Amino acid sequence: MKNPLLQFGERVKKVRLEQGLSQEDLAEQADLHRNYVSQIECGRRNLSLLNILKLARALKVPASKLIENIR
Repeated sequence: MKNPLLQFGERVKKVRLEQGLSQEDLAEQADLHRNYVSQIECGRRNLSLLNILKLARALKVPASKLIENIR
């Protein structure tokens, strides 16, 4: 079973790419640092709820879409 942080990061990356956003674009819209977004997508960050919500708002998706089926 894959690491849940990696699963989450892959989901964020998938949604970001579907929307044609760069990591820098997403970071700016979510008020996060680009390096932080990169670390999320690589599964190296354990996010707080507030940062999950920032990402979801920036991606214009419910937070549940980013975490559904992650175990």
